[in-house]
Amino acid sequence: MKKLSILFFLIFCSFSFAAWQKPDWQMVEKVFGRKGTVQGDVFKIVFPRSDLRVKIDEVSIEPGLALTSWIALKQMGSQTMMMGDLVLLTSETAPVMAKLVSSGLEVTGLHNHILGESPNIMYMHYNGQGDPVKLAEAMKTVLSLTGTPMISPPPSSLPETQIDWSKIESILSRTGQHKGNLLQLSVPRAETITENGMNVPPSMGMATAINFQMVGEKVATTGDFVLTANEVNPVVKALTKHGIAVTAIHNHMLHESPRLFFLHFWGLGTAEKLTQGLKAALDKTNSIKSKQS
Repeated sequence: MKKLSILFFLIFCSFSFAAWQKPDWQMVEKVFGRKGTVQGDVFKIVFPRSDLRVKIDEVSIEPGLALTSWIALKQMGSQTMMMGDLVLLTSETAPVMAKLVSSGLEVTGLHNHILGESPNIMYMHYNGQGDPVKLAEAMKTVLSLTGTPMISPPPSSLPETQIDWSKIESILSRTGQHKGNLLQLSVPRAETITENGMNVPPSMGMATAINFQMVGEKVATTGDFVLTANEVNPVVKALTKHGIAVTAIHNHMLHESPRLFFLHFWGLGTAEKLTQGLKAALDKTNSIKSKQS
């Protein structure tokens, strides 16, 4: 009897170990036919809407500034949690929402992020839990209802644009990612964020995102602040005082703790003035202090 108990214990341990092993994200990449990135225990794959030609006044919006759909997956025991954001034309919203619902996924938000763009763009947030490959297959079907390019573009043969972003990075005391005409920064919050009791790390959309695009002698900036209720109006005041427009305030999730609001913004002007405004707004939030500070 003792030997039998030990055998059952070993079998249980082996199943438990298998359930807690790191997932093979290569299977997810195979579904989509493109590579993703891993940050900590989060796998993320992005789909720039390079098929779209979107303008705000005379500014042509690059996909990396505000037009990139993304899917993030995180293993939670034997299950995988999925969250993401889809960039959609208005004509794509109804079929995409119907497919998400019929696939057993939850829609957690539908709204604008920017204003005055042509054509009009909507952003749909969603989540789900289950087997990572099945989740990926469901999302591939969803994306097929849109004009989203599924094949990664070949590397550009043009020489990479060398832009000096040091003034912006110095003011914000943070280093971002340089991608052609773009500078992308991510600022995590200091507290732990959970959804239905599960930790949601910054890489799953829980960090303030600040993006810049060089536009001639000026820069355009957009992104979203991740805020608690008490931070919303201080950030609104700081941005508007510096000529940065607040374009949306809303939720991206349903059951998060603490309760969060996502404030989107748009600015076009000199790098120094815009960055000073963004720094003033960041100072009103419970963000992790930069190591450069």
